Amino acid sequence: MMSSDETDHEIVIVGAGFAGIGIGIELDKAGLTDYLIVEEGGGFGGTWYWNTYPGVAVDIPSFSYQFSFEKRPDWSRVYAPGSELRSYAEECAARYGLHARTRFGTRVDAASFDEERHVWRLDTTGGPITTRHLVDASGVLTQPRKPDIDGVDDFAGLTMHTSRWDHDQDLSGKRVAVIGTGASAAQLIPAVAADVAHLTVFQRTPIWCLPKADAAIPAAARLMLRRVPGLLGLTRLASQSLVEVLFPLAAHFPHLLPFVAAFERRALDYMRREIHDPDLREKLIPRYALGCTRPAFHNEYLATYNRANVTLQTTPIARIEPRGVVTDDGTVHEIDVLVLATGFKVFEPDNMPPFPVLGRAGADLGKWWAEHRHQAYEGVSVPGFPNYFMMCGPYSYNGSSYFNLVQTQARHIVRCLRHARSRKATLVEVTARANDEYFAGMLRRGRNQIFWQDSCASANSYYFDANGDVPLRPSPTLETIWRSQRFPLRDYEFATR
Repeated sequence: MMSSDETDHEIVIVGAGFAGIGIGIELDKAGLTDYLIVEEGGGFGGTWYWNTYPGVAVDIPSFSYQFSFEKRPDWSRVYAPGSELRSYAEECAARYGLHARTRFGTRVDAASFDEERHVWRLDTTGGPITTRHLVDASGVLTQPRKPDIDGVDDFAGLTMHTSRWDHDQDLSGKRVAVIGTGASAAQLIPAVAADVAHLTVFQRTPIWCLPKADAAIPAAARLMLRRVPGLLGLTRLASQSLVEVLFPLAAHFPHLLPFVAAFERRALDYMRREIHDPDLREKLIPRYALGCTRPAFHNEYLATYNRANVTLQTTPIARIEPRGVVTDDGTVHEIDVLVLATGFKVFEPDNMPPFPVLGRAGADLGKWWAEHRHQAYEGVSVPGFPNYFMMCGPYSYNGSSYFNLVQTQARHIVRCLRHARSRKATLVEVTARANDEYFAGMLRRGRNQIFWQDSCASANSYYFDANGDVPLRPSPTLETIWRSQRFPLRDYEFATR
């Protein structure tokens, strides 16, 4: 297909999280073995390599948060802690021989397409790399978001973002402030509240919090899952029926589920029971519908606010000074530690793509999206950027298990590359027609999503991008699986230089 002096590798994968692991495994299965995984960190795991804050755990049942072909029977809990997800990533990488084809401690700074030779040239911290095909498996929850608050860099004490936790620091007896009440904060706050002298939580928008059907899995049950034929598969099927069916349908087709309103009432009843003080309850209960933003699942988060050493602060932050946080009413909240639980950059120019990607005629993908709105055919490919594939592009994720996304995207990419090999093609590019049709369909179907309902007006959801779009895929899980196996290959141009 190519001579060894043309490229360093046929395929380069950026990112060694589960997306990078998944596409690497699928490439091997397809006989496409000349690939390199490039990873900025020092190990496999992606999100679970970087996010190690106290209390970090998966927020869907562990039996769904795994590859369908690599089921793990020995999770310690129904919702596994982050350390086990990191171990699972390392185990998968070792089992499928990915370590030898991974370059750690290497960040990709830029990528440009050579139209004459049909190759991508990568600038990395470890030197230049040339590849025929480039797969972006870096994910979207990778770049920490720093809050846009005056003086955030002026604080004289310790500052940490949840995604870059410093375990050498001891919070015992400290006055700690947490800015943010998203999913990470909901896990962190209960984990540290008992140890600190005082915890002040600064909330802008309350989050829906639902009870978590979590429990330790006894050793006997893990043994049965390992040895009883079919039991692990049945357990995963039961988990999938919730994660892969109920959640996406509730978000994308709420009008089809009359019981969503009843479910929301039960969630409200739970929140009211958990919060003792009426005034505090009013501050913590959202005024937008369940599903407008990503909810939290935790059994201690709400009850933590009943503690005497925990304060919820809803007065907006005016600025941060060396001694602490100043709110709009002039109050200075003196602290020793500032924790930024402010999430990640999602649909932002410096995160999508995570590094400059220059396609035909030097077209910049980030600028192209800014001008033409976030879009990608099946969430994988963009016209004008040949031989470039995304594992988590716009309109790829439908809100189900992340592993369904990984396996679906990997099947799509491998199908393209196998066809290219069979035709000895050196260029694979989605047609503008196919992309336009897909994008129009996404916009049309997306108007049924819950995010567009009046009840979501005050949600402040990060699902919206700067163009006011929600680049989530409004498709049932089974449809995404079917499409990855059946999309028309004529939607791509295959050419040989």
